[in-house]
Amino acid sequence: MGNTQLKVALAQIAPVWLNKEGTLQKITARIEEAAAAKCELIVFGEGVLPGYPFWMALTDSGQFDSAIQKELHAHYAANAVVIEAGDLDGICALAKKYTIAIYLGVIERPSDRGGHSLYASLVYIDTDGVIQSVHRKLQPTYDERLTWAPGDGHGLQTHPLKAFTLGGLNCWENWMPLPRAALYGQGENVHIAVWPGSDHNTKDITRFIARESRSYVISVSSLMRKEDFPEVTPHLDVILKKAPDILANGGSCVAGPDGEWLLPPVIHTEGLLIETLDFNRIFQERQNFDPVGHYSRPDVTQLQVNRERQSTVRFHDEQGMNLNKK
Repeated sequence: MGNTQLKVALAQIAPVWLNKEGTLQKITARIEEAAAAKCELIVFGEGVLPGYPFWMALTDSGQFDSAIQKELHAHYAANAVVIEAGDLDGICALAKKYTIAIYLGVIERPSDRGGHSLYASLVYIDTDGVIQSVHRKLQPTYDERLTWAPGDGHGLQTHPLKAFTLGGLNCWENWMPLPRAALYGQGENVHIAVWPGSDHNTKDITRFIARESRSYVISVSSLMRKEDFPEVTPHLDVILKKAPDILANGGSCVAGPDGEWLLPPVIHTEGLLIETLDFNRIFQERQNFDPVGHYSRPDVTQLQVNRERQSTVRFHDEQGMNLNKK
């Protein structure tokens, strides 16, 4: 396949919910399947490792000092991803082995923020198996704020892959025009939008962003069904009392640079969805509109972006300097 074509796999899967090791096994299997199909990029949904906090909407999560909320949060934290501890080393090794790039949504428990708070992070791993960016969701949505912390701008980065330039955002931050503009300004022409699931999230905005940016937009969602809650889940009886049969129906899809569907939203189907992108279509659609190029007015409006990784403490010694660089 030439440099101007990119074969992409959308991994629409259900996690082994709140089970890091079990979900890593499912992710590994899908990466190997994508590699066998000669895909060059695979994308997973928001926070799929180890799963979205569906219990929040089902268990009165706003109740202060609730034993149920504390115990579920602790279980979540224990299964979160600590990148510094090597939790993604196996995934990085697969990327290198198969020369496949990976966007993976994780619930991150980062050491540079003390190691106890959780962030919805989108990790990009290149074809050499190197983590090139970890984008922590800027603003958790609604009840997510009771279990996730707000991130920073450090991960607002783009990455080259063949002729293409990739960037990505988590869920509702795709609705935020300024983070989108920050990626457009770095040459993004394949926008990765990851979601916890359901076509009600993806069916409109996927085409809208494609039309606005004249880029490909790849929306990837997860699945979650009532039977996907493991029996070992704390307070499972309370969760299931109000849980619908389908909590996330998928909705993964791809729009082209003209805003039309290459792959309409796919629901209730677990597995890989595969599409091939043609770079020339990006040039075709930029002929009449380019939001940061010939159709922009930087003399009138400009965006400033702080991409410094935020941390509460900065140490001015050799050991502390190493910590601050992470």
